[in-house]
Amino acid sequence: MENKPKLHVVQALKLLFLLFAVHSLFLFPFTLSEIFFEERFEDGWKDRWVLSDWKRSEGKAGTFKYTAGKWPGDPDDKGIQTYNDAKHFAISAKIAPEFSNKDRTLVVQYSVKFEQNIECGGGYIKLHSGYVNQKKFGGDTPYSFMFGPDMCGTQTKKLHVILSYQGQNYPIKKDLQCETDKLTHFYTFILRPDASYSVLVDNRERESGTMYTDWDILPPPKIKDTKAKKPADWDDREYIEDPNDVKPEGYDSIPREIPDPKAKEPRRQKDNIACSIAALNSPDDWDEEDDGIWRPPKIPNPAYKGPWKRKSSFPFFLSEFEDDPDLYVLKPIKYVGIEVWQKKDALEEAEKVRRAREEEEAQRAREEGERRRKDKGPQEASQKGIISLEIF
Repeated sequence: MENKPKLHVVQALKLLFLLFAVHSLFLFPFTLSEIFFEERFEDGWKDRWVLSDWKRSEGKAGTFKYTAGKWPGDPDDKGIQTYNDAKHFAISAKIAPEFSNKDRTLVVQYSVKFEQNIECGGGYIKLHSGYVNQKKFGGDTPYSFMFGPDMCGTQTKKLHVILSYQGQNYPIKKDLQCETDKLTHFYTFILRPDASYSVLVDNRERESGTMYTDWDILPPPKIKDTKAKKPADWDDREYIEDPNDVKPEGYDSIPREIPDPKAKEPRRQKDNIACSIAALNSPDDWDEEDDGIWRPPKIPNPAYKGPWKRKSSFPFFLSEFEDDPDLYVLKPIKYVGIEVWQKKDALEEAEKVRRAREEEEAQRAREEGERRRKDKGPQEASQKGIISLEIF
């Protein structure tokens, strides 16, 4: 595959869409990869994509046209372009056969250009698992992955990265900014088997991290409260006894030592008086009259565990964390979708909210300024009325 992507010039959203997995990475021309889906929007693209009727009954559905857009470097380099402003656009294609990113590095890439100033809108790439009714594909269709820019007014200029886990969608916690100029940009998302990821813009890494920290999918292994203070009755012991641990029955009757089971009783010598002296060094000749009753030597009892103590554990660490080694694995991908929406009323609403927020902040500032003036007023008046008389 070529290192430099074939970029497209578009009005709102036009794609070079690549979806593939690699077994080693960085970057693509030197790796073994398997391309699952590639769309350059050349001849025959309509046979691969289904235009959705989403929002059509409400009169809010737009369509796509095939064009090179404004200012093309190559007039034959065409792609899809949104048609009719302030509408909703949805189109999807089936991926056959379906694929899984388990034990693979997943790479999703696409190029996009906004030829006109976007007042309020978004354009997303989505990967879908399970069956999708492509004629009804739209914003409410469940997805496994969503990636793309979202702009509205002067406040929202976000690059969405949303992952689905066990049926719930999780947006990235980091504030990723999308490009807002009228140039073509190439967006890339990389997801690795160790759950690490990278976001690239124009083949340059914009953000990186791990799913464990940058999405609220799993609870954190440890929770640290920076505002916490040590209670007066805090127990400083590193370990505490388990109150539920009970001493086994008969534990105290276990002897510390037991007779050596390998010891052999020596031969008894009753006629040889001198052997009693030798018995001190060798038990082979034992005289009960002189040496007494023979008893085997004792050895440590392996069953003896010492004085009984309750089991101990770390007392104050609690966590609901339970790792999932397949955290990065999406459900088998069967469809890819493109969703675009443009809304002037959303822009007006966003600007209305922004103006109201700014007015509220300005009003609070005025009230705070007036309060401070009132607080300082009497003091300033008394200071102006003071006559200083100094005597030397």
